[in-house]
Amino acid sequence: MSDNCQDLDCLAGIRVVDFTQFEAGTSCTEALAWLGAEVVKIENPKTGDPGRRLRPGKADDDPWYFHMFNANKKSLAINLKSPRGLELVKGMLKKADITVENMAPGTIERLGLGYDEVKKINPGIIFCQIQGFGTGSKYENGLAFDMIAQAAGGTISVTGEPDRPPVKPGPSFGDTGTGMLMAVTILGALHERQRTGTGRRLQVAMQDAVMHYIRNAFTYMERTGGQPAPRAGSKTVGGGYPPIGVYSCKGGGPNDYVYIFTSRANPEHWTRLLKVMGREDLIGDPRYATPEARTERRDEVDAIVTEWTRRHDKHEAMRLVSLATIPAGAVLDTAELAADQTFQDRGIRQTMKHPTAGDYVMSGWPVRFGGETPAVAPAPLLGQHGTEVLAEWLKMEKDQIDALRSDSIVT
Repeated sequence: MSDNCQDLDCLAGIRVVDFTQFEAGTSCTEALAWLGAEVVKIENPKTGDPGRRLRPGKADDDPWYFHMFNANKKSLAINLKSPRGLELVKGMLKKADITVENMAPGTIERLGLGYDEVKKINPGIIFCQIQGFGTGSKYENGLAFDMIAQAAGGTISVTGEPDRPPVKPGPSFGDTGTGMLMAVTILGALHERQRTGTGRRLQVAMQDAVMHYIRNAFTYMERTGGQPAPRAGSKTVGGGYPPIGVYSCKGGGPNDYVYIFTSRANPEHWTRLLKVMGREDLIGDPRYATPEARTERRDEVDAIVTEWTRRHDKHEAMRLVSLATIPAGAVLDTAELAADQTFQDRGIRQTMKHPTAGDYVMSGWPVRFGGETPAVAPAPLLGQHGTEVLAEWLKMEKDQIDALRSDSIVT
């Protein structure tokens, strides 16, 4: 293990039965695993989590997606359609603290593992469900992935240039964003259970979660008498006061830009920027002295700033503007971020040593505990921990587990 990370035991002793797949649910349970919970992923014996992209009888042709969202977990490949397999999983649920699922609406109930059934065998369980649309929504039976949630939840409507079609934001607000909200809520429910001894049923819809991430857009709507929040390109909702946004830099590449933001709340930002750019002649100029005046001449202001940024590469532009105590950020792409060794030095990105995929550098849990981040352990092979889980959770003997394998109940 690297000296910039550690195995956490914040949730030591907490057991999670994980029925999640793809990203929204898996992000949630992965966070719990990083914090020290024992997360056992229940998978289809033939193909596993669909996120593995496994095809029966063929090698995994794209393991990276699965690895990214299933680090630090265990895998039990078990046939839930067999009575014996279902019985075994119910035995695990009886001993679990948490279970999480994000299957298609109604699937977990058809398997006989819905909340009403699980609560009978374990009243203290925290039963978590992630769906595309909430119960009571007119779309509650609809399927959703990240982009669907972002469309129906509003983020796409406020992303893009004002005079062009809406654009899907790059981050997975609909998937990972939803998973993080559920993970935080689970921790609250665990704390409550310590006090009351009772479990909870937690439900979050991806559409509802995405709306949570655009609260500022709703604020704009209220300020403007109910007008829908507009697209503002690289600016903030409502446009902001110039200079604000991305400005082109020397190099001419697709990401050779720097973001500069002068806050209305700090009028000194504009004066400081003028000094950085060597345009002291404009200090106090009534055409640009106030945010309102600069808004009236937005194109002129942007041209003044761009004339300076184009003489510098984005890193130098960010350095000079930041040194003047003005918010600024170079537009860094994934390759540039991956090449920055400081992220690995700080444990923000770590090397997953996978038995079949080899070494794989990935972004882990970014919160540092005493200066160190949670250690990344390999995502599991399909069914890798079957013997271990059945022996430890259900106290089964080797011959019993071998019999389950012979009957194709577990693999």
